[in-house]
Amino acid sequence: MKSSDVVEKVITVREQRVILDSDVAVLYGVETMRINEAVKNNPDKFPSGYIFELSPEEKQEVIENFDNLKVKFSPTMPKAFTRKGCYMLATILKSPKATSTTLAIIEAFDKLNELRETVAELSEAPEEVVNQ
Repeated sequence: MKSSDVVEKVITVREQRVILDSDVAVLYGVETMRINEAVKNNPDKFPSGYIFELSPEEKQEVIENFDNLKVKFSPTMPKAFTRKGCYMLATILKSPKATSTTLAIIEAFDKLNELRETVAELSEAPEEVVNQ
């Protein structure tokens, strides 16, 4: 698993970078139902800030902006995993694929944070430095 595979699954919801449960399932090579069972069976590992359920409006926004068919036809509200939530999921899912996927997820989130910081620095730089 490469971090670039993960980066394309990261979206922004509630001003947070997250990966939806259906995409986490694809990355880990399991069914979405298994991801949600892991969360349900281990609620102490997913405190506030680790995972949240999308509202109907957020679900519609994801469908419109990211053309996500799994979300569109799902009868349930998708869950969004933050970086911390993905990491905690890895402590539950024990397999070589889970380990490599978790490493790729962490790398992807780190790369996105570095990119965000670079963009912020460039936007704050004096105009003459940017135009050089």
